[in-house]
Parts: sequence; structure tokens; C-alpha cells
Amino acid sequence: MTQSSTNPKVDFYFSKAKKWQEEFEELRALVLDCGLTEELKWGCPCYTLQKANIVLIHGFKDYAALLFMKGALLKDAKSILVQQTENVQAGRQIRFTSVKEIVKLKAIIKAYIKEAIEVEKAGLKVELKKPAEFKMVEEFQIMLRDMPELRTAFYTLTPGRQRGYLLHFSSPKQSKTREARIEKCIPQILHGKGLEDR
Repeated sequence: MTQSSTNPKVDFYFSKAKKWQEEFEELRALVLDCGLTEELKWGCPCYTLQKANIVLIHGFKDYAALLFMKGALLKDAKSILVQQTENVQAGRQIRFTSVKEIVKLKAIIKAYIKEAIEVEKAGLKVELKKPAEFKMVEEFQIMLRDMPELRTAFYTLTPGRQRGYLLHFSSPKQSKTREARIEKCIPQILHGKGLEDR
């Protein structure tokens, strides 16, 4: 594999990091050594192969992580991949709390990246759950029944946008909070927009 060059547009991410700066730099060097192209996506360093996202570097309060975009398809021979939440379908992380951990796992991380590249080259896709397989809270079912225009608009949305709303509506424990979320999102749905669209 050939060493890729750094992208000046991504440099700021590494220089502004208040936490995990050394870990990020170590991960950056390691990923670039695998021949991927460095880009900035979602405000994070993202490494691509012919425009396809392979792996992303990002940090959290308790750890720095390497996120494999199609991690669910990797064999994970060393059992080091973590599913962030139960609703994450494709991505998997390897988490780090020190540079020493990264250095110790360097060969393994490179093997995982190489496997992720092969998954992409083979054109493999993660089988995503359909919106109908996600829980639809009763409050939203009632709204859809009582407002035919909302029902039509919701089912016209892309599957990803439908999933986004269903997850957003089902996360609060209290019914009144779920109802408030639904009410707030109705205009957005009626305009054919997803949760994050503006």
C-alpha cells in the first residue's frame, strides 16, 4: 500500500482538538499509510476509496474512535468492533483511550482497514432494516390515522428519512414528550423534509 498525503482542509480538525490530539495524529498516520484519500465529511476526517467512505476518525468524551462505515460486514476476528447504539446498522467503531493502545493494535487496525477496502471493492452492501421494521409509537400512529395528508407525506419520504423520524419519536420515555416531538416535526414532514433537512 502506498502512503497517501494529508489534506490541508482536514488539518484544522487535528489542530483544534482539545482532547485526543495525539491519538488522532496516530490514527491519521496509520490510515494514510493504507492508501486512502483524506477528506472532510460531517466535520470529521473521512478516508475514502474512489469517493466511497471507508473509515472516519472522530472523538468523544471518553474515547477516540475509528469508525468503519460498513463495519457490520467485517469479520471482526479480534472482537474489537463496537456498535455505537442498537440503532446503528452499518457502522462499527474501534475505540481508543491512549496512543499506546493504537500502537499495540497497529497491525490489526491495518488488517481491518484492508478488509474494509476489499468489502468496498467487492461492492458489498449492508442490508438495512426497512422503516416498517422499526417501532412506530402509538402517538404517531394516531396522528397518521387522523391526518391523511400527514400519512401521505410521511410515506412519500425516503426510507432513511422515515427511519430518522421513527427513531426520533420513539426515544423519549414519556408520552407527552413523544407527542411534542411529533407536533414539532409535522410541518417538516408535510414539506417532504427529513429530520435534519432545513
